[in-house]
Amino acid sequence: MSQIPALRIAFAGMAALAVAMGIGRFAFTPILPMMQDDAGLTVASGGYLASANYLGYFVGSLLATRLRVRDDAAVLGSMLLIGIATLLMGFTGDYFVWLLLRLVAGIANAWIAIFAFSWALDRLASARSPLLNSLSFAGVGAGTMVAGLVCLALMRLGASSAQAWMAFGLLALAVTAAVWTTYAGGGTVRAAAARSQIRGIPWSRDARLLVFCFGAAGFGYIIPATFLPAMARAVIQDPAVFGWAWPVFGLAAMLSTLLAATALSRFAPRRVWMTCHLVMAFGVVIPVFSTGMAAIVTAALCVGGTFMVITLLSIQEARAVAGTQVIPLTAAMTAAFALGQILGPVAAGLLVDAGLGFAGGLLVAGAVLAFSAALLWRSSPAGAA
Repeated sequence: MSQIPALRIAFAGMAALAVAMGIGRFAFTPILPMMQDDAGLTVASGGYLASANYLGYFVGSLLATRLRVRDDAAVLGSMLLIGIATLLMGFTGDYFVWLLLRLVAGIANAWIAIFAFSWALDRLASARSPLLNSLSFAGVGAGTMVAGLVCLALMRLGASSAQAWMAFGLLALAVTAAVWTTYAGGGTVRAAAARSQIRGIPWSRDARLLVFCFGAAGFGYIIPATFLPAMARAVIQDPAVFGWAWPVFGLAAMLSTLLAATALSRFAPRRVWMTCHLVMAFGVVIPVFSTGMAAIVTAALCVGGTFMVITLLSIQEARAVAGTQVIPLTAAMTAAFALGQILGPVAAGLLVDAGLGFAGGLLVAGAVLAFSAALLWRSSPAGAA
């Protein structure tokens, strides 16, 4: 593995995360308005589909430390699962089957989130390049942006939601094939053995704080991350206009991840994390107080531009707090994040179908983010920048 160039490793990490997040999780978001049009999906039923995916993410995070496989096998197998589950979404109209397929994609999503992060960071450590690390993380934003652009093009062509699912499934499988040789045989028995020897998490005050605050971020961002295009569609019907909400979200996520490598290194991580929660909270609640595409785009920029920076900072802090036990702590944080994601779409969907709109869920999410920001402020070292 040491003979593979660092840039190739970074791009392989980027590709895995693009498939996991851009397709396994977030392809549903821009497809939702299409499913509302041609499959009769309501906001509430869409919320359940989203939460099935996030439930899978939760289950996958709990199972992660019990897997007895090499890192490379976990990543490649999960990419294949996402590709197949996504492809099959286009071959059935059975809602129960949709729920099951989204659950499977969510489990695979969590495994990539945990093992691909560690796979890339471990192999890029010798390069000592924050930019290469951020390039891997940028796969989330890049995949999200591509998903939005593909859906925008498909809507303009008059494609159905089933055709969109099949297109994304084939795209996921193609990306998996493209990085197969980079990952194959690249895991280590030592890494797998180290995970099997981990006994648990040292539940210090800092560890509990990280788990709670990362979970708060999951709850805070997930309502706009699930329903932003649907919210934009409620403002303006033209897909050539509302369809841009999701690519903007993904572009903000990608650029913020790349900029974080150099721009944030001079500041205390928890102060930056706190600031991201406040910016995200502003983006989450602004559609409540302002209508129109300007508010939707602002929300996309604020939420998309912070959620991956929060992920970067959370993993950095987990490594500082847990040391060699970073995998179980990361898994616990991922589980908390997933719990927040499960609750958000269901609550928001039920409120919308009850005639209350998105306002209630967005305000609660903003309050949770503000509270967690206060906790991060209190936990920062005195005199931190």
